[in-house]
Amino acid sequence: MQRIWDIGTDIGGTFTDIVAVRPGTAETRIAKVPSRPQAPVRAMLEALEAVGLSPAEVRRFVHGTTRVTNALVEERLPKVALVATAGFEDVLEIGRYRRQELYRLDVPPKAPPLVPPALCFGVRERLDHTGAVLQPLEEEEIQRLLAWLRQSGAQSVAISLLHAYANPVHEKQLAERLAGAVPHLCVSHEINPEAREYERTSSTVFNAAAMPIAVEYLTELEEKLPLGAGLQVFHSAGAMVPVPAVKRRPLVMAMSGPAAGVSASARLAQELGRPRVLTFDMGGTTTDVCLIVDGVAEMTDTRMMGGRPLRQPMLAVHSIGAGGGSIVRLGPGGLAVGPESAGSEPGPACYGRGGTRATITDANAVLGYLDPEAKLGDTIALDIAAARRALSPIAEQLGMGVEDAALGILRVANAAMARALRRVTVERGVDGRDCALLAFGGGGPMHAAGLAELYGLQDVIVPAASSAFSALGCLTADFSFLQQRTVRLPLAGFDHAGFDARMEELVAEATGPLLANGIAEADIAIEYTALMRYAGQSEATPVPFALPLDPAVLAENFHARHRQLFGYATNELCVIESLRVQARKESGTALARPSAGRAPRPARTRRCVFPGTGAVDTAILPRETLQGSVQGPAIIEDAWSTVIVPPGWQAAGDPAGHLFLSRSAA
Repeated sequence: MQRIWDIGTDIGGTFTDIVAVRPGTAETRIAKVPSRPQAPVRAMLEALEAVGLSPAEVRRFVHGTTRVTNALVEERLPKVALVATAGFEDVLEIGRYRRQELYRLDVPPKAPPLVPPALCFGVRERLDHTGAVLQPLEEEEIQRLLAWLRQSGAQSVAISLLHAYANPVHEKQLAERLAGAVPHLCVSHEINPEAREYERTSSTVFNAAAMPIAVEYLTELEEKLPLGAGLQVFHSAGAMVPVPAVKRRPLVMAMSGPAAGVSASARLAQELGRPRVLTFDMGGTTTDVCLIVDGVAEMTDTRMMGGRPLRQPMLAVHSIGAGGGSIVRLGPGGLAVGPESAGSEPGPACYGRGGTRATITDANAVLGYLDPEAKLGDTIALDIAAARRALSPIAEQLGMGVEDAALGILRVANAAMARALRRVTVERGVDGRDCALLAFGGGGPMHAAGLAELYGLQDVIVPAASSAFSALGCLTADFSFLQQRTVRLPLAGFDHAGFDARMEELVAEATGPLLANGIAEADIAIEYTALMRYAGQSEATPVPFALPLDPAVLAENFHARHRQLFGYATNELCVIESLRVQARKESGTALARPSAGRAPRPARTRRCVFPGTGAVDTAILPRETLQGSVQGPAIIEDAWSTVIVPPGWQAAGDPAGHLFLSRSAA
């Protein structure tokens, strides 16, 4: 049996999505299976079986997951020890002097440290901010640390020494001596070689906490799918990396599932020539949004996870706890949705698997938007009566009918999603009304038109394979690795020799995983970014550049970018705070139109309830055979997705299988 198929999978909170592509042909398969939180590898093998393939037929397998992220947020973590410079053992406990909730005194001011004080060890050594050694690391200190670790019982150790980003000599010395003394070990100069002591230490501890989980999980995956270099993981910066690199830096998997959908969206935005696109990925547990400008997704260096900073370059995806499985509750302030989710077990009440609490999916089912005769993932038959029973207590407390309560739930959910869109547009100085909304995920196309109307958007794009778009993004993304490091190089009197030396190291670190995975050096493209700031500023602005570097041109580009973002530029001294290098091998996988392997259902009608119109007979149209323009109200269905075209909207398809929704002309 030949290995001829490329596989992309996305493990969500409710479903595991899979897209199978046979390179060189137009054959593409798609499927969904219920996720298994306690056995994710088993769910992936079940997904593979759902598209009619065996592991022996797989050539390449790429997957995105939130498994590591969920473990970190929920703090289901192994015992981690922190080794810091003596006098700085409490860096996590001190953190930043700011409250999580400024005006609420009834909640803790900040999250407790991820490592308790009893597991923090201070080693006597010291560097200054340039990396010069002020106090050497002596053998006596190393022996004292080894003795302490043997008594600590820690499964994983994070080493984060003061100014190690400038000179990692002491961290390397400790790593060599501690190798084999603890099951898992990571050092800050590999995880986040940048200034900001608290953020660097927090990120290193996050990585150390994730290592036992990731190594166990990825090792099982390697055993079940022995593909060698063909087994890859999607990382949060929007590309693929080999499994050995992920085992050392599992933190790159944080937000990898949502990042895959954004990566596919950026590619589609380029193909469609859309200058500004807002991604809207609504899954079973969360809704994720991101801004794409001129085909490039916004990046960020820091995000909060469980109230603690995680610092590494990643796509600027903003997530809220409002997905299809989000629990609806009625409190003193009225209706609220999420962040608690019904998950995949038991799932929404309409799944008929024992769920009794109302969810957003139950509201959609009650309003007639979901096909009552469909089977989700070929296993879950919808139970509309169970959805009505779940919503009835809320409707009774509100003194209204079940359908009106369901409409209220959708309004509340859409309002929460609109706030998320504002976070990635208005708060960054972008008028979101100029963007097209690109909707995917299991629930995105159902809510897209209502959200667009609420936010003031005119156009909605629903891509082919919208229900498994993140899984498709795993396949279509480039093979890439990224490294970033603090350098603090002033442009005045520029140190060309120092710059060249740092660039050589960064390029070697970024290309190493690709070369080790069998990619020829000639096929690797290198992208360079300088994170620039004015002297005295605390935040840096990314500015791309080319080699050989011309400092004058870089300064001009920084001034122009600063003026574009903040409305002004000055003649102050410019500093390169950090350098970012990304090594990339372009993907050859096309965004093909998938086939569900089954005949489309004929057109028919179903009674559906819409805001302002009430219950109306609604055309139910098969997406596979859709031709011309469709006026709402209508619902466009395929085996895995439901696209709602409400009254006042129209939809049209293209040969690639994408749908375009717009407001009808008056």
